[in-house]
Amino acid sequence: MILKKKMILVAGALVLLALTLPSCRRAPDEAQVREAIAAMVQAAETGSAGGVGKPLSEDFDGNAGRLDRRGLTGMVRLLALRGDHVGVTMGPVSIERRGERLVATFTATLSSGGKLLPDQLGVYRVESAWRNEDGDWRCYTATWERVM
Repeated sequence: MILKKKMILVAGALVLLALTLPSCRRAPDEAQVREAIAAMVQAAETGSAGGVGKPLSEDFDGNAGRLDRRGLTGMVRLLALRGDHVGVTMGPVSIERRGERLVATFTATLSSGGKLLPDQLGVYRVESAWRNEDGDWRCYTATWERVM
């Protein structure tokens, strides 16, 4: 009788463990990249340079050397200090796996920017490449071109 109760308790514990394990898993890789992109957009709109820089790798390269991590976060910081607001409207994000890396492609519309960025307003096609660094997906390169 005691052995039977112990077996029932063990079986119950295993069922509970099996039910809680899926909730401990991390989001799928593609979802993590989408969340990071959305967080960067929100950070840019609120003027948070740290929030924009957080998902970027230390060796981030923007448009083949035109803008690095420090330059991008510095630009967001300068806009915030000037009181300028950047509005970003995102198009759908398409994610493709390329080996160990993920490539996210989307459009982004810059709708404001004050006096500092008037020539950069418009619609851009963006392609960003992401790699897993110690369990976090980081953008290590991005290219963008104005399409409108």
